[in-house]
Amino acid sequence: MNTVILVGNTGQEPTVKYFESGASKVMVTLAVRRTKEITDWFDIEAWGKTGDILINYVPKGTKIAVKGSLKVDSWDDVKTGNKREKPVILVESIEILSSKKEALNG
Repeated sequence: MNTVILVGNTGQEPTVKYFESGASKVMVTLAVRRTKEITDWFDIEAWGKTGDILINYVPKGTKIAVKGSLKVDSWDDVKTGNKREKPVILVESIEILSSKKEALNG
């Protein structure tokens, strides 16, 4: 079983990448507090309607809960030629918990 559930705040405005097939992938970083002093950053991506929610309703600073799976993206570094990898959370569902504006107003 490969299931990840995270609650945190988006660290940037979501970005979207369109493909010739008509599909779109939305990407954003998520800041999750592990302890009072430590914040972990996760790259998340969403496709289809879940991606539409991210791009249309989740600006930077929004608190969200995501459920998805962990995958590893790999590529060849153009500068060094070395193989690179990074973990990415592939989002299956998202819940908007509060906007940045709501968080600032208490």
